[in-house]
Amino acid sequence: MTLSRLFVDVSLLKTNPDFRRVLTARTISLLALGLLSVAVPVQVYELTGSSLHVGLAVAFDGLGMFLGLALGGVLADRQDRRRLILFARSACGLGFLGLAANGLLPAPSLAVVYGLSFWDGFFGAIGVNALMAAMPHLVGRANLMQARALGMLSMRVATILSPALGGLLIAGVGVGWVYLGTALGTVLTVLTLLGLPRMVPEAGASENPFRSMAQAFAFLAGHRVIPGVVALGCLTTVATAIRVLFPALTLEVYGGGPFETGLMYSAVPVGATLGAALSGWAARVERPGLVMGGACLGAFTCVAALGAAGSLSVALPVLVLFGYATSIASLLEYSMVQGHTPDHLLGRINSLWTAQDVLGDSVGTIGIGLLATLLGPAGGILLLGLAALALAAAVTAAAGTMRRASMNDPALEGSAP
Repeated sequence: MTLSRLFVDVSLLKTNPDFRRVLTARTISLLALGLLSVAVPVQVYELTGSSLHVGLAVAFDGLGMFLGLALGGVLADRQDRRRLILFARSACGLGFLGLAANGLLPAPSLAVVYGLSFWDGFFGAIGVNALMAAMPHLVGRANLMQARALGMLSMRVATILSPALGGLLIAGVGVGWVYLGTALGTVLTVLTLLGLPRMVPEAGASENPFRSMAQAFAFLAGHRVIPGVVALGCLTTVATAIRVLFPALTLEVYGGGPFETGLMYSAVPVGATLGAALSGWAARVERPGLVMGGACLGAFTCVAALGAAGSLSVALPVLVLFGYATSIASLLEYSMVQGHTPDHLLGRINSLWTAQDVLGDSVGTIGIGLLATLLGPAGGILLLGLAALALAAAVTAAAGTMRRASMNDPALEGSAP
């Protein structure tokens, strides 16, 4: 294997101006959201001193995302997707302005943080759904995996520096100004996306939405590959909930502050960036389900190791390895779901497995918050890692068809437009 085959293919950036515009806007948005990912946990922990409340704030965001995904899937099949994307990002910007105004008050309201976390999660999910539905139109179905890998790489690069910068800004100017920076980034995102073409879905999406989703559930229930892949992906999502304990872990175990917390939030994207950049080999593995199972087992081993680590110098490289393993698992999950789903079901299946990721994150954040309350942050992380490791091993062992499956279902090859 040549070295160049290890790296992601970037040719789409040269040939597709609409994709360049989307990737640029997404990078700006993620830089802004990286500030938010530190500001909300730090502010809530400062207001309450409780990791459980930090988990609840993230859970409100996840609940909004879950409901937004359910509604967004229906809207994306009936409305101009460009208009939906612009509307959703603008609504999120208003929410960020609300967080900024609340953060600048002498006594910020915790209820406002909860409410606006739900608001931003809801409208953010509508925009994500519309963008996912638009990607085949923008890049062509044959280029979806390449676009996904480039999007992952952009996401990881954008989130390496942003959380650390967020920690510095919080320490220097306070969370209110950090929220204001997130709002400014959203304005730039909307301006960049104004150049996208109209993307009105084809006629024929008037079917009853409940009946339509029932068909998707029936497809999943009868499939022999996708449920195992999605189950592993859900476990991985639950494990990423350890991030809500970073403020408590930094303060109570490592003796650090906001800057050290920002470093912990940045360490996972560092590893994930390596995974996305060196993902060329992943498209050519013969047993992607088996490789995904191995990546998940590696990720959960890292979670357990983080719980046992007693210093920041050990925790940071462990988090880098965790980010690498979860990045590979996520790319394989996406590719196998697409490769084993008929074209006429792709939108609904994408909505369902994305929604379960969001639900898994919400359950994970609340659960890890409760574990930390009972066992402390390190003990909670250790128990979560060991439990996820056992469950992932059981799923991988039981899902024989998934372990033997190829990246794409041979029966569907050539059926996509």
